[in-house]
Amino acid sequence: MNKFLSILKRFIPNYKKETFGVFFFGCLSTIISLFSFALFVPILEILFKTRSDVYQLLSYDVPATELFGVLKNNFYYYVTLFIAEHGQVQTLIALALVLILFTFLKVITYYLSSLCIAYFQSGVLRDVRNELAHNIVHLPMEFFSEERKGDIMSRMSNDVMDVDTSIMGSLDMLVKNPLIIVIYFVVLALVSWELTLFVLIMLPIAGYVMGSIGKNLKKDSLEVGIEQGALTSQLEEALGGMRIIKAFNAEEKIYKRFSNQTETIRKAVLKVIRRQFLAHPMSELLGTSIIAAVICYGGFLILKSNGSFDAAVFIYYILIFYSIINPVKELSRASYNIRKGLASLERIDKILTAPNPIQDAPNPTPIHEFKEAIEYKNVNFKYTNKWVLQNINLRIERGKTIALVGSSGSGKSTLVDLLPRFWDVNQGEICIDGTNIKNLTLHNLRGLMGNVNQEAILFNDSFFNNIAFGVENATMEQVIAAAKIANAHDFISATEQGYYSNIGDRGCKLSGGQRQRISIARAILKNPPILILDEATSALDTESEKLVQEALENLMRNRTTIVIAHRLSTVQNADEICVLDNGEIVERGTHTQLLQIENGIYKKLQQSQALH
Repeated sequence: MNKFLSILKRFIPNYKKETFGVFFFGCLSTIISLFSFALFVPILEILFKTRSDVYQLLSYDVPATELFGVLKNNFYYYVTLFIAEHGQVQTLIALALVLILFTFLKVITYYLSSLCIAYFQSGVLRDVRNELAHNIVHLPMEFFSEERKGDIMSRMSNDVMDVDTSIMGSLDMLVKNPLIIVIYFVVLALVSWELTLFVLIMLPIAGYVMGSIGKNLKKDSLEVGIEQGALTSQLEEALGGMRIIKAFNAEEKIYKRFSNQTETIRKAVLKVIRRQFLAHPMSELLGTSIIAAVICYGGFLILKSNGSFDAAVFIYYILIFYSIINPVKELSRASYNIRKGLASLERIDKILTAPNPIQDAPNPTPIHEFKEAIEYKNVNFKYTNKWVLQNINLRIERGKTIALVGSSGSGKSTLVDLLPRFWDVNQGEICIDGTNIKNLTLHNLRGLMGNVNQEAILFNDSFFNNIAFGVENATMEQVIAAAKIANAHDFISATEQGYYSNIGDRGCKLSGGQRQRISIARAILKNPPILILDEATSALDTESEKLVQEALENLMRNRTTIVIAHRLSTVQNADEICVLDNGEIVERGTHTQLLQIENGIYKKLQQSQALH
C-alpha cells in the first residue's frame, strides 16, 4: 500500500483541480442524499398519521451539539405549517417533488465527482506509462544486462493494464466511499447513538472475516506477474529465433515449453480468481447478517423507547444504513483489487525507482568539436567481481584509425563501450581533448560519435526514417547523399516506394549487406568526428563485404575511427593495431610491426586466418 500511496503523492500535484473536484462533489452528493432520505420521515408520518406534536420555530443560535435537533424541529415546524395551509395530500405531493429534485441534484453531483476521478485516473495512468518509457530509454546498459527483455515488455503491458483495472479502477471506490461512510455514520450517530454503537461493534468482525480471505492475494498476484513475464520472454525469444527453430525442427519443443508455461499461468490465475470470487458472496452474506441484526436491535429499541425513536425515524435510519452497505462492499472489493494490483505495481516500481549511476555532471563542460585526442588513462573495469579490463593506457589522435583485435572475450567491445559511457570505468579515466568524459553531458558526448555494429540495428520503418534516425530535420537531399556514399542509393531507388518503402521488422526485407549499408548511411548523415566500427563486415559474404568496405572507407575518411575486427585483412591499413588478451593490451603497432614479433598473438592470429 505504501508504494501505491507514494505513486499517488508523486502525481497528485499535477491534478489538484481534479482532486478537489472529487472531494467537493463527493461531499455534496452525500449531503444531498441525506436530505433526500430525511424527506421519507415526514412523508411516512403524513401517510400513517403517526405524529401529532406541536412545533415552535427555534433559534439557530445554539451549541453545535444541539444544532441537528434544532434543524429537525424547524423542518417539522414548516411541514406542519404547510399541512395546515394546503392539506396533507398537497404536502405529500410537494415533498415527493422535492425528493425528485434532491435526487436529481445528487445524481448530477455524483456524475461530476465520477468525471473528476476519471480525469485523475486516466492522467495518472498516462503519467506512469510515460515515466516508465522515459526510465527505460534512459537506464544504463547494466539494467538491461540483468533483466530479460520479455519481462520488461510484460511490465510495460500486462502489469500496467493490471494496475489500471485493479488499482486505478478502484480509485473511485477508494476515494469516495470512505467519505460517504464517515458522513453517513456521523448522521447515524446523531439519529441513534445506541444503534450506531451496535453497528460499529459488528462491522470490525465482518472486516476481519473479509480480510482473512484476501490475505495472500498480493503474493498470488505477484506469482502471476512473474509467470506472465516469463511467457512474454519465451514468445520474444521464439519470434527472434524462428529461423533457428525451424532449421532444427524444434517447433514442438518450443510449443511444449510455451504450453507448460501457459498451464502454470492458468493455475496461478485460478488461485487469485478463487479468492476474488469468494469475496462477493461473503460480503453479501455478512452485509445481510448485519442488516438483520440492526433490524432486530432497532425493533427492540423502538419497543422500549419513550417516543424519541419511532418507526418512521427507524426507517430513515435503515435507509441511511442500507446506503452504507454498498460503499462498504465496494471498499472491500477495492481493497481486494488493490492487493491484487500491488503485485504488478511492485514490478513496475522496480523500473520507476531503478537507480541510474550514469548521470550528467552538475556543471558539465561543453565540447563543440573534437580537436586533439581520446585518451584512456590507467583504465580498469569489471561488470561484477572479475576484472574485464586492466591497466588500459591508449591515446587515439584525431584523424587516426585504431584497430582492436584479439580473441572473443578479450575485452574489445567493453573497451569501446566505455567511451560513450554505456558503462562507467571503475578506476582511471577516459578523456576527450583533456576533459574527463564524466564532465560532459551524455548528449554532448554521444553526439560526437557514430556507431556501425556487427548486427545492423534497424527499425520497422521507411528507409528515410532509418537513415535520418537521430538527426533532427534531415532533408531528403541529405539522406540521398548519405545513401550514395554508403552505396545504398541504387537498391533503395529500386524499391516500389523508394526512400519511403518500409524495410520490415529489424530490416527483415533486406539482405545482410543492405542492412549494413543503411546503418552506414545513418552514421554518414550524423557526420560524427569519432566513429566506432564493431566488426561491421564480419557477418557478410565476399561481394557484400566489398561494397560495405568501400562504404566504410568513405565513412572513415577524415574521421577518428576505432575498429573492432576479427578479420585482420580489414585492419591492415590502420594507423595502430592494439592486441587485447585477458583484458590487457599486450601488443601494439602497425600491421608490419606486429608481424615481426616472434610468437606474437597478432602473428598467430594472422597465420590462423591465412590457413582458412
